[in-house]
Amino acid sequence: QVQLVESGGGLVQAGASLRLSCVTSGRAFGGYAMGWFRQATGKEREVVAAISWNGGSTYYADSVKGRFTISRDNAKMTVYLQMNSLKPEDTAVYYCAAVRQIIQVMDVTSVDYWGKGTLVTVSS
Repeated sequence: QVQLVESGGGLVQAGASLRLSCVTSGRAFGGYAMGWFRQATGKEREVVAAISWNGGSTYYADSVKGRFTISRDNAKMTVYLQMNSLKPEDTAVYYCAAVRQIIQVMDVTSVDYWGKGTLVTVSS
């Protein structure tokens, strides 16, 4: 079992930055690829970014490329999402996820473990 706890969400103005953190516990963190998803009100959950177990591979949704950066610290069992140049359309609940293979982030039903989410609100 893997437990995921997100933090770092909040209310910011457009153009600002936030850094989300996801601390994990339980089974070996290094054995999992990690992803960040988001779900806006009335919309489906979508993948934002993902990173392989060793950080060697990353994936970004087109909507966040060049603005968001995913990283991980296996020693701290933590994955981060640095979000810059935030836009109102980035407003959503952001979820941390653990998957055995990075490709699994392309299908939300394939995620092995979910955090409870942290709310990011970007005002215009």
